[in-house]
Amino acid sequence: MPKLEKNKFAFFIDGSNLHSSAKALGVVIDFKKLLKLFNNDGELLRAYYYTAISENQDHSSIRSLVDWLAYNGYTLKTKPTKEFIDSDGRKKLKGDMDIELAIDALEIAPHIDHAIIFSGDGDFRYLVEVIQRKGVRVTVVSTLKSVPAMIADELRRQADDFVELEDILDNISLNVENTNTQNFSDEIINNNITNSTSPPSKASFSKKSQQPDNAEDAK
Repeated sequence: MPKLEKNKFAFFIDGSNLHSSAKALGVVIDFKKLLKLFNNDGELLRAYYYTAISENQDHSSIRSLVDWLAYNGYTLKTKPTKEFIDSDGRKKLKGDMDIELAIDALEIAPHIDHAIIFSGDGDFRYLVEVIQRKGVRVTVVSTLKSVPAMIADELRRQADDFVELEDILDNISLNVENTNTQNFSDEIINNNITNSTSPPSKASFSKKSQQPDNAEDAK
């Protein structure tokens, strides 16, 4: 992982993309460990997490995850998913958070030296270019080890640094024994995340730590 050299930095987590990458690698991300890892270097100004939530997920474990993150050092950005009919006449849900992530990155860029983006989405390539022009170094965290690779080639080429997610899993994965994560639903995976303990409090993150109750499985 690139040395942050005590610079000011922020990271931006594309929730669904990171979850898909972790699931493809057969692991569960421990967000307590993730925050602690990046708090060890530099001054973390903000840790953004982006996810869309469907109306019927109000009482599911994804809601518990969102609540836990909000009380434990993360800045949550959520919005409701929208239902649409695809070309085959099937109902599907859409919840794109790209615009929200891009706006937040542009707003905070004058105040940071380093941006870390947890996503492999090629749509962020131009965003990376723009904030680089503002003098911000950009690291992208995703994976080449999944099939297919989760990181878009154009995003990887544009970033100043690329961190292979698999290389840092020992530091940020949740310890789940005797479990095949490939068979987990998203809600069950997230429910395991909510059972991790609260991270150490930081002056920049003043919310009181609050561990959510076990969430009901949505499926």
